[in-house]
This record gives sequence, C-alpha cells and structure tokens, in this order.
Amino acid sequence: MKTFLTILVALAMLATLGTLFAGILGMGRDGADPMRSNRLMRWRVLLQAVTLVLFMLLLSLLR
Repeated sequence: MKTFLTILVALAMLATLGTLFAGILGMGRDGADPMRSNRLMRWRVLLQAVTLVLFMLLLSLLR
C-alpha cells in the first residue's frame, strides 16, 4: 500500500508540474486564449489538492 501511494503521489506531482508548465507556456504565446489559461489554472489547483491529500495519507501510513 505504501509503494502504491508513493507512486500515486509522484504521478500527481508530475501531472501538477505538467499542467503548470502548459499554463506558463500558453501565457507566453501571442494570442493566448484566456479561457484555456483559466481552465489550466483550475486543473492545477485541483491536482495540487489531490497531491496534498495523497501525501497526507502516505504520511499517516508511515507513522
């Protein structure tokens, strides 16, 4: 279970990082779509929340 949660935390962190970079690159382009930027920001916040919950579960299991 610990290994499974560790892998899930790592994947959630990578997904959050990927969403963050996609948002940053999208803002840097000319003619960036504000709706897409807003959607990416919402996804990033959601992924951060999921990552934190998984991390808290992992820490509680390791105690």
